Amino acid sequence: MTDNAHIVVVDDEADVREMVEEYLGSQGLVVSAAANGQEFRAILAEKPVDLALLDINMPGEDGLSLARYVRENYRCGIIMLTAAGNVVDRIVGLEIGADDYVPKPFDPRELLARIRSVLRRTAAKPAQTADGPTELAATIRFGKCTLDLEARTLKTAEGEEVAITSMEFDLLKAFAERPNRVLTRDQLLDLAHNRNWDPFDRSIDIRIARLRRKIEANPTKPETIKTVRGSGYMYVPTPPA
Repeated sequence: MTDNAHIVVVDDEADVREMVEEYLGSQGLVVSAAANGQEFRAILAEKPVDLALLDINMPGEDGLSLARYVRENYRCGIIMLTAAGNVVDRIVGLEIGADDYVPKPFDPRELLARIRSVLRRTAAKPAQTADGPTELAATIRFGKCTLDLEARTLKTAEGEEVAITSMEFDLLKAFAERPNRVLTRDQLLDLAHNRNWDPFDRSIDIRIARLRRKIEANPTKPETIKTVRGSGYMYVPTPPA
Protein backbone atom coordinates (compact mmCIF):
# COMPACT_ATOMS: atom_id res chain seq x y z
CA MET A 1 0.00 0.00 0.00
CA THR A 2 1.01 3.62 0.31
CA ASP A 3 2.45 3.30 3.83
CA ASN A 4 6.25 3.66 3.86
CA ALA A 5 6.33 4.29 0.10
CA HIS A 6 9.47 6.16 -0.93
CA ILE A 7 8.67 9.50 -2.56
CA VAL A 8 11.25 11.86 -4.05
CA VAL A 9 10.41 15.52 -4.55
CA VAL A 10 12.63 17.25 -7.11
CA ASP A 11 12.30 21.04 -7.06
CA ASP A 12 14.80 23.89 -7.15
CA GLU A 13 12.71 25.85 -4.60
CA ALA A 14 13.85 24.97 -1.08
CA ASP A 15 10.57 26.05 0.55
CA VAL A 16 8.59 23.70 -1.74
CA ARG A 17 10.90 20.77 -0.97
CA GLU A 18 10.70 21.41 2.77
CA MET A 19 6.91 21.76 2.76
CA VAL A 20 6.38 18.57 0.77
CA GLU A 21 8.93 16.62 2.80
CA GLU A 22 7.38 17.69 6.11
CA TYR A 23 3.75 17.10 5.11
CA LEU A 24 4.19 13.77 3.35
CA GLY A 25 6.47 12.56 6.14
CA SER A 26 3.71 13.34 8.66
CA GLN A 27 1.40 11.11 6.59
CA GLY A 28 3.60 8.04 6.90
CA LEU A 29 5.52 8.34 3.63
CA VAL A 30 9.30 8.15 3.32
CA VAL A 31 10.43 11.31 1.54
CA SER A 32 13.72 12.30 -0.06
CA ALA A 33 14.38 15.72 -1.57
CA ALA A 34 16.54 16.80 -4.50
CA ALA A 35 17.29 20.32 -5.70
CA ASN A 36 18.27 19.27 -9.22
CA GLY A 37 18.62 16.39 -11.65
CA GLN A 38 22.05 15.36 -10.41
CA GLU A 39 20.83 14.91 -6.84
CA PHE A 40 17.76 13.04 -8.07
CA ARG A 41 19.83 10.61 -10.14
CA ALA A 42 22.02 9.93 -7.09
CA ILE A 43 18.92 9.03 -5.05
CA LEU A 44 17.64 6.74 -7.80
CA ALA A 45 20.97 4.92 -7.88
CA GLU A 46 21.06 4.55 -4.10
CA LYS A 47 17.65 3.00 -3.27
CA PRO A 48 14.28 2.11 -4.86
CA VAL A 49 11.86 4.95 -5.52
CA ASP A 50 8.10 4.38 -5.63
CA LEU A 51 7.11 7.79 -6.98
CA ALA A 52 8.86 10.94 -8.17
CA LEU A 53 7.45 14.46 -7.94
CA LEU A 54 9.18 16.40 -10.71
CA ASP A 55 9.02 20.17 -11.08
CA ILE A 56 8.98 20.96 -14.77
CA ASN A 57 10.60 24.41 -14.68
CA MET A 58 14.03 23.95 -13.15
CA PRO A 59 17.35 25.41 -14.28
CA GLY A 60 19.66 22.92 -15.94
CA GLU A 61 17.96 19.56 -16.48
CA ASP A 62 14.22 20.19 -16.31
CA GLY A 63 11.44 17.90 -15.08
CA LEU A 64 10.46 16.71 -18.55
CA SER A 65 13.97 15.49 -19.25
CA LEU A 66 14.07 13.74 -15.88
CA ALA A 67 10.67 12.13 -16.52
CA ARG A 68 11.93 10.75 -19.81
CA TYR A 69 15.02 9.35 -18.07
CA VAL A 70 12.93 7.72 -15.31
CA ARG A 71 10.45 6.20 -17.74
CA GLU A 72 13.26 4.68 -19.81
CA ASN A 73 15.22 3.26 -16.89
CA TYR A 74 13.04 2.73 -13.81
CA ARG A 75 9.63 1.46 -12.74
CA CYS A 76 8.12 4.15 -10.55
CA GLY A 77 5.23 6.58 -10.62
CA ILE A 78 5.71 10.11 -11.92
CA ILE A 79 3.74 13.22 -11.00
CA MET A 80 4.68 16.44 -12.75
CA LEU A 81 4.51 19.75 -10.86
CA THR A 82 3.45 22.30 -13.48
CA ALA A 83 2.73 26.01 -13.63
CA ALA A 84 -1.01 26.66 -13.30
CA GLY A 85 -2.68 26.79 -16.71
CA ASN A 86 0.32 25.54 -18.65
CA VAL A 87 -1.48 23.08 -20.91
CA VAL A 88 1.52 22.52 -23.20
CA ASP A 89 3.74 21.25 -20.36
CA ARG A 90 0.91 19.04 -19.15
CA ILE A 91 0.42 17.43 -22.55
CA VAL A 92 4.16 16.95 -23.10
CA GLY A 93 4.42 15.34 -19.66
CA LEU A 94 1.64 12.90 -20.51
CA GLU A 95 3.28 12.08 -23.84
CA ILE A 96 6.54 11.29 -22.08
CA GLY A 97 4.74 8.98 -19.68
CA ALA A 98 3.88 10.91 -16.52
CA ASP A 99 1.10 9.33 -14.46
CA ASP A 100 -0.43 12.60 -13.26
CA TYR A 101 0.21 16.31 -12.84
CA VAL A 102 -0.44 18.87 -10.12
CA PRO A 103 -0.50 22.61 -10.88
CA LYS A 104 1.53 24.94 -8.64
CA PRO A 105 0.79 26.36 -6.15
CA PHE A 106 -0.93 23.27 -4.77
CA ASP A 107 -2.72 22.19 -1.60
CA PRO A 108 -0.63 19.48 0.13
CA ARG A 109 -3.82 17.48 0.75
CA GLU A 110 -4.56 17.36 -2.99
CA LEU A 111 -0.96 16.34 -3.69
CA LEU A 112 -1.28 13.50 -1.17
CA ALA A 113 -4.51 12.31 -2.83
CA ARG A 114 -2.81 12.28 -6.24
CA ILE A 115 0.17 10.40 -4.85
CA ARG A 116 -2.04 7.75 -3.26
CA SER A 117 -3.98 7.35 -6.50
CA VAL A 118 -0.82 6.74 -8.53
CA LEU A 119 0.56 4.34 -5.92
CA ARG A 120 -2.69 2.36 -5.99
CA ARG A 121 -2.45 2.03 -9.77
CA THR A 122 1.15 0.91 -9.49
CA ALA A 123 0.06 -1.77 -7.02
CA ALA A 124 -1.94 -3.35 -9.89
CA LYS A 125 -5.31 -3.80 -8.29
CA PRO A 126 -7.63 -5.79 -10.57
CA ALA A 127 -10.05 -3.80 -12.73
CA GLN A 128 -13.76 -4.45 -12.22
CA THR A 129 -17.00 -3.32 -13.84
CA ALA A 130 -20.66 -4.10 -13.41
CA ASP A 131 -20.35 -6.40 -16.44
CA GLY A 132 -17.43 -8.19 -14.87
CA PRO A 133 -14.10 -8.77 -16.62
CA THR A 134 -13.47 -11.95 -18.55
CA GLU A 135 -10.78 -14.36 -17.37
CA LEU A 136 -7.43 -13.74 -18.98
CA ALA A 137 -4.52 -15.86 -20.11
CA ALA A 138 -1.09 -15.04 -18.67
CA THR A 139 -0.13 -13.18 -21.86
CA ILE A 140 -2.28 -11.19 -24.27
CA ARG A 141 -1.51 -10.21 -27.86
CA PHE A 142 -1.84 -6.51 -28.62
CA GLY A 143 -1.00 -5.94 -32.26
CA LYS A 144 2.72 -6.44 -32.74
CA CYS A 145 3.31 -6.80 -28.98
CA THR A 146 2.47 -9.14 -26.11
CA LEU A 147 1.29 -8.04 -22.66
CA ASP A 148 2.51 -10.14 -19.73
CA LEU A 149 -0.02 -9.63 -16.93
CA GLU A 150 2.05 -11.13 -14.12
CA ALA A 151 5.28 -9.33 -15.00
CA ARG A 152 3.38 -6.17 -16.01
CA THR A 153 5.51 -5.88 -19.14
CA LEU A 154 4.87 -5.27 -22.82
CA LYS A 155 7.23 -6.94 -25.29
CA THR A 156 7.75 -6.97 -29.04
CA ALA A 157 7.65 -10.17 -31.08
CA GLU A 158 11.46 -10.23 -30.75
CA GLY A 159 11.20 -10.21 -26.96
CA GLU A 160 12.36 -6.62 -26.49
CA GLU A 161 10.60 -4.85 -23.62
CA VAL A 162 8.58 -1.74 -24.46
CA ALA A 163 8.41 0.89 -21.71
CA ILE A 164 4.87 1.50 -20.44
CA THR A 165 3.48 3.50 -17.51
CA SER A 166 1.31 2.02 -14.77
CA MET A 167 -1.75 3.68 -16.28
CA GLU A 168 -0.93 2.35 -19.75
CA PHE A 169 -0.71 -1.15 -18.29
CA ASP A 170 -4.08 -0.65 -16.57
CA LEU A 171 -5.62 0.52 -19.85
CA LEU A 172 -4.30 -2.49 -21.78
CA LYS A 173 -5.52 -4.85 -19.04
CA ALA A 174 -8.95 -3.20 -19.05
CA PHE A 175 -9.18 -3.64 -22.83
CA ALA A 176 -7.98 -7.26 -22.61
CA GLU A 177 -10.69 -8.06 -20.06
CA ARG A 178 -13.37 -6.58 -22.33
CA PRO A 179 -12.57 -7.60 -25.92
CA ASN A 180 -14.82 -6.37 -28.74
CA ARG A 181 -16.67 -4.12 -26.29
CA VAL A 182 -16.94 -0.34 -26.65
CA LEU A 183 -15.53 1.46 -23.62
CA THR A 184 -16.28 5.13 -23.11
CA ARG A 185 -13.64 7.59 -21.92
CA ASP A 186 -15.35 7.75 -18.52
CA GLN A 187 -15.25 3.96 -18.21
CA LEU A 188 -11.58 3.90 -19.14
CA LEU A 189 -10.79 6.56 -16.53
CA ASP A 190 -12.56 4.43 -13.91
CA LEU A 191 -10.93 1.19 -15.02
CA ALA A 192 -7.48 2.76 -15.05
CA HIS A 193 -8.02 4.10 -11.51
CA ASN A 194 -7.51 7.65 -12.73
CA ARG A 195 -10.62 9.51 -11.62
CA ASN A 196 -8.63 12.58 -10.55
CA TRP A 197 -8.71 14.08 -14.04
CA ASP A 198 -11.03 16.88 -15.05
CA PRO A 199 -14.14 15.44 -16.81
CA PHE A 200 -13.23 17.38 -19.94
CA ASP A 201 -9.59 16.35 -19.90
CA ARG A 202 -8.47 14.54 -23.06
CA SER A 203 -5.77 12.52 -21.31
CA ILE A 204 -7.33 9.21 -22.40
CA ASP A 205 -7.00 10.23 -26.05
CA ILE A 206 -3.34 11.10 -25.46
CA ARG A 207 -2.71 7.76 -23.73
CA ILE A 208 -4.43 5.78 -26.49
CA ALA A 209 -2.42 7.59 -29.17
CA ARG A 210 0.77 6.79 -27.25
CA LEU A 211 -0.19 3.12 -26.87
CA ARG A 212 -1.00 2.84 -30.55
CA ARG A 213 2.49 4.01 -31.45
CA LYS A 214 3.82 1.10 -29.40
CA ILE A 215 1.50 -1.75 -30.42
CA GLU A 216 0.03 -0.99 -33.84
CA ALA A 217 1.77 -1.91 -37.09
CA ASN A 218 0.39 1.35 -38.49
CA PRO A 219 -0.65 3.74 -35.70
CA THR A 220 -2.48 6.00 -38.19
CA LYS A 221 -4.73 3.04 -39.14
CA PRO A 222 -5.18 1.16 -35.84
CA GLU A 223 -6.43 -2.41 -35.99
CA THR A 224 -6.08 -3.38 -32.32
CA ILE A 225 -7.46 -0.41 -30.37
CA LYS A 226 -10.11 1.10 -32.61
CA THR A 227 -11.95 4.40 -32.24
CA VAL A 228 -15.71 4.12 -32.15
CA ARG A 229 -16.76 7.60 -33.22
CA GLY A 230 -18.88 9.39 -30.65
CA SER A 231 -18.60 6.52 -28.16
CA GLY A 232 -15.05 5.62 -27.17
CA TYR A 233 -12.59 2.84 -27.95
CA MET A 234 -12.70 -0.90 -28.55
CA TYR A 235 -10.04 -3.61 -28.32
CA VAL A 236 -10.10 -6.06 -31.21
CA PRO A 237 -8.02 -9.16 -30.34
CA THR A 238 -5.17 -9.91 -32.71
CA PRO A 239 -5.85 -13.16 -34.61
CA PRO A 240 -3.29 -15.98 -34.21
CA ALA A 241 -0.39 -15.83 -36.64
